[in-house]
Amino acid sequence: MIEARHILKHYGLKPVLHDIDFMVDRGEFVAIVGPNGAGKTTFLRILASLARPNAGTLRVAGFVLPAQAADVRRKIGMLSHQALLYGDLTAEENLRFYGKMYAVQNLEERIRDAISLVGLQRCRRDLVRRFSRGMQQRLAIARAILHEPELLLLDEPHTGLDPDAAEMLDGLLREVAQRGRTIVMTSHDLQRASDLATRVDFLSRGKIAASFKQGEIETQQLLEMYRSVTRG
Repeated sequence: MIEARHILKHYGLKPVLHDIDFMVDRGEFVAIVGPNGAGKTTFLRILASLARPNAGTLRVAGFVLPAQAADVRRKIGMLSHQALLYGDLTAEENLRFYGKMYAVQNLEERIRDAISLVGLQRCRRDLVRRFSRGMQQRLAIARAILHEPELLLLDEPHTGLDPDAAEMLDGLLREVAQRGRTIVMTSHDLQRASDLATRVDFLSRGKIAASFKQGEIETQQLLEMYRSVTRG
């Protein structure tokens, strides 16, 4: 699904990403963890074709970036720090608007399925500005999967959520993963990332410092490794 080789990104004289190699198979759930400023959001934006690397080669869903960015965007769903929802529209109206942008077939059926998946049936006709942060995040995921993307990119989706909302989001992400979606999620929460993902990559100072598949090492060892590579 993703083949990134020797990715380099800098802003002016400031280096952000250094010679990153990153491969993701179809159906994998990969969590990229690291401290603030490690380059997680920048890397996710590059994968989403929203930013260009200064060097390296990148293929997503079989297409070359940046040359085939329009084709890639049809294959991905993106959830950023902002929900990108319209507060004066209902949940259904928001999804209908985005569905028409993507020319989604059987749109009304897809809206019903997406709203059901995220558990918002009872408030589907409520204005989004009345939603809690957790409800908005659930609707944002419904928006991201509405066009049935092959790849879902999530940039720290738990940010700003209370514990109950975060736990509900965990269940939703597991359900989405079980449906065969490929997921790449950034996070600074190692415990949550290791519980959810099938693979955890450590990003530190612009480099992938280590990578582990779920169950390869114990959680405490994972925490110790994380501290080591992020301090190193």
